[in-house]
Amino acid sequence: MIIGNHEFDTGNRCYIVGILNLTPDSFSDGGKWNTSDAALRHVEDMIADGADMIDIGGESSRPGHTAITARQEMDRILPVIEALRGHFGIPLSIDTCKSGVADAALRAGADLVNDIWGLRKDPEMGSVIARAGVACCLMHNRGQIGYTDFLPDMLSDLRESADIALKAGIAADKLIIDPGIGFAKSRGMDLEVINRLDAIRGLGYPVMLGASRKSFIGKTLGLPETERVEGSLAAAIVGIMRGCSFVRVHDVRATKRAVMMAEAIIKT
Repeated sequence: MIIGNHEFDTGNRCYIVGILNLTPDSFSDGGKWNTSDAALRHVEDMIADGADMIDIGGESSRPGHTAITARQEMDRILPVIEALRGHFGIPLSIDTCKSGVADAALRAGADLVNDIWGLRKDPEMGSVIARAGVACCLMHNRGQIGYTDFLPDMLSDLRESADIALKAGIAADKLIIDPGIGFAKSRGMDLEVINRLDAIRGLGYPVMLGASRKSFIGKTLGLPETERVEGSLAAAIVGIMRGCSFVRVHDVRATKRAVMMAEAIIKT
């Protein structure tokens, strides 16, 4: 898979996607990196720690977040994308569900669109991505929990997102799928998803796992966001064992080391 100017061997490796939240209200690190200088320093650190790609978000998706306009989102992300593109060659992902924001971000230098609604919210998103010829990540999401049979229903939703992408003209080799940990899922469902990532991988696309510091870890271990590193690493390692190709994380250095160790064991 080609993302930006980089080739990703998604069948044999798991890559680290460092999270850059440019928001005042993100659940874990809101307000820490939402200036260009702070963002540049943080990305430089994540690259040094082993990040293979940076995922940039301008609007929080946590429960109860305050929605913002496309213009507000662009004002947050575009100066940072332009600054990062001028300093670093690492692939950049834009985390947005708005087609106008995605289009502007791609023009500013982003290489991948990460849509938390899997192209099912904004009908123009697929055509924006197809015209740009870039990769995209399709995340599973629903408005609320309500499944007839959870895992088959989730797989059906992901197939639908992939079908929307293909019909829009996005090439199959540009698609990544994300099971959407923490989105319209209970703690038990989140645990099940991670343990069944092999079934999701069976859809035929590389899988991105975004479990870092999320609430299912806090509920399982009884810990706040700032103390969920070990739980996040455990989720990432199980994800690798079940075949995921990307892990989207806050704690890049620790995750990189854990991934390298897990891959060394698996490939022995």
